[in-house]
Order: sequence, then structure tokens, then C-alpha cells
Amino acid sequence: MAKKLSKLALRLRSLTVFRDLLDDPVIAALARCLERISQGAERFVPVYGELVSRLYREGYVSLTDYVRDRTFDSDNVYIRMKAAGRLPDKLLIDGAVLDLETLSDTASLNSERLLAEAGCTLPLARFEGKKINLTNEYGERAKEIGQYGYGIYARHAMFCLEGRDIVPVRHPDPIRLSDLVDYQREKELITGNTLALLEGKPAANMLLTGDAGTGKSSTVKAVANEYRDRGLRILEVRKEQLHQLPGILDQLTENPLKFILFIDDLSFQKNDDNFSALKAMLEGSVSAKSKNVVIYATSNRRHLVKECFSDREGDEVHRRDAMQEAVSLSERFGLRVTFQRPDKATYLNIVKRLAQEARLDLPEEELCAQAEVFALNRSSRSARAARQFVDGLLAK
Repeated sequence: MAKKLSKLALRLRSLTVFRDLLDDPVIAALARCLERISQGAERFVPVYGELVSRLYREGYVSLTDYVRDRTFDSDNVYIRMKAAGRLPDKLLIDGAVLDLETLSDTASLNSERLLAEAGCTLPLARFEGKKINLTNEYGERAKEIGQYGYGIYARHAMFCLEGRDIVPVRHPDPIRLSDLVDYQREKELITGNTLALLEGKPAANMLLTGDAGTGKSSTVKAVANEYRDRGLRILEVRKEQLHQLPGILDQLTENPLKFILFIDDLSFQKNDDNFSALKAMLEGSVSAKSKNVVIYATSNRRHLVKECFSDREGDEVHRRDAMQEAVSLSERFGLRVTFQRPDKATYLNIVKRLAQEARLDLPEEELCAQAEVFALNRSSRSARAARQFVDGLLAK
């Protein structure tokens, strides 16, 4: 039997389509473990301990679940072709099937079998494993690639740019639409446009404007979380990274998922190169060039470009051109949604809803009185102020 596991080690090392999995720390440790299974306990036990340790650190006790997840995450040539709607060559398909058979046998291993084949009777940490057919499971998943994605997009929903690389957000905001109080009309406009994107219908680039703390950014992130399971992903792009938009689109256009490029707190100074980059992209209609990508931007300013009194100086033609330039960018968004600062009744309604969810034991009259004092001290009634007030009560 040990010979079978040594042979499995060779098969694992011969992966072709899924060769990227050999760089995975757990699978690499497993390959070393299989290679030493007949070399005696002194050589086997250290690599076995490394395998189990790495598996635990990844949050798994089942090797089956781990190998399945990493197989589904694999960013390989076969799944890229399937995602782009191209039929892979038969030799490539055959290679993928061979790899999946190897990965099925690998994922089916458990610690009892490894320790028994190694002749090891030491009381060591264990992991689970069960029989699995990854060939069938992967084939079914590939049919729904537009819902699940592949590579980093299979495991994560929120991303940012580090240099020129798209990377997952390490601690994404888990907010959901049910967490947001009021602003029903605004939420319906944003979700309606997002659903159009997900359904393959024309979707508009959106500009969300309004006072700080009214929930613009939270609503965009909540929508991304709400529709993650339907194939929606969000990539946050900072203002100084806007010149990278063409390259980003090149990476995302053939991806089967749908993407929101999220630009938060957007505003420009005159003659800002990033202003020109975004303007050119919007003018060319991102959604027309790439049917799976839209831009959602938030701003506390209605016109995005900070206008100075000096811009109004000069002759009449100059003044008109300067002011027209200042409003031209916001007009290039197909849909604009304004988040108004809440009035007193709306603000207190948000406070009461948040307090109820937090199970605060405080009479409503006292709660509202304290919330109003809190807002007046900050000269601001907003959803953010309501959240800060309730959080402050919870901290006491």
C-alpha cells in the first residue's frame, strides 16, 4: 500500500493544468509527506507534523475540504478558456481530467491511512478525509463559472489595488442592506442598476453624492455583499490610481463575474491628470466597452471638481469654459443618486432601529434626547452620527 502512496506522490508532482496547486503550502507539504512515507518514522513524522500544522493554520481539519476549495480556486488555462466561452483542445481536456483524478485521490486521504502506511504508532494530531470525485464536481462548477468565478475571485468578494496587482481586501466590511436604515429610494436605485448588471442588461456608471456620513459608501459595500453569491465583486480604486483603469479593464473584461469599480470620496483639483483619465473612461462608456464592469463613485461634492474664484476670472468665454469643465465630469455618469442629510425624525428613527438591534435597555424618550444632544454637539444629523452614538452607549 505504501507503494501506492509513493506513486500518488509522483502523480501529484506531475500535475499540469492544475500545477499552480503545487505552490500551495498545504499541498506542497502533503507531497513531501507522501514521498517520505516509506523512509521510516524519523523522516516521515516531521513532514507529517508540518502538513497537519499548515492545514490547521488555514482553518481546516478536513484535507478533502481543503483540496476541493483550492482546486475550485485554481486560476488555470482550462478554466480561463471555459470562462471566455472557448472550447479547450481535447488534449487539454484530457490533461485536466488526469489532474482531477489525481487531486480526487489526494483529497480522499486521511491521517489514519498515512500513519498506518508509514508504520507510525505515535500519538500524533489527526485530520479528516473522505472519498470524493473532483472530476464531476469541477465539471458542474465550471458550468456555473459566472456565479462562482475562479482564482482569487472565487474565494473573495472585495478587492483593492497594490501597485498594479489586484489583491483581496484582508478585512472586508461585512455590512448588508438589512443593516442600513431608511434611504429606501436610494437603495432601490443602486440595487436596480446592480441587478441589471448581473442580468446582462445595460447598466449605468453611478455617482452617489451627498453629505458625509449619509451612507453612500456603506450602501455600495452592502450591495456587493448582498449579491456576492450571484457573481458580483467589488474593486476599490483610489483617485491616484485612476490612470490604471485601462489596464484594470483589460484584466476583467473576459472574467465571467461582474465587477463594480468603486471610487470613494471623489473630488479633483483643476488640471488633475486623474480627472482627465476618469473623464476619458466615462466618455468612452465603460459599460459599453466591458459589459461586466461599471463604475460607482461617491463624493461629498455635487460637481467633483473644486472650483476657485480665480476660475471665474477673465472674459465671458473663459468663465463659461471653466465652469462647464467643472460640471462636465459628473454629467458623464449615467445615473446620479443624492443622499440627503436626514431630518430630525429620520435621524431618531435610525437611532431607535440601531438601539433595538443592539438590545439597548434605555427608555425611548431618554434615548432620543441623548441622541439629539449628541448630534447637536457635532452639528450633524447623519446615519454615521447615529451609529457612533449607539456604539458609544454600548461602550459604556
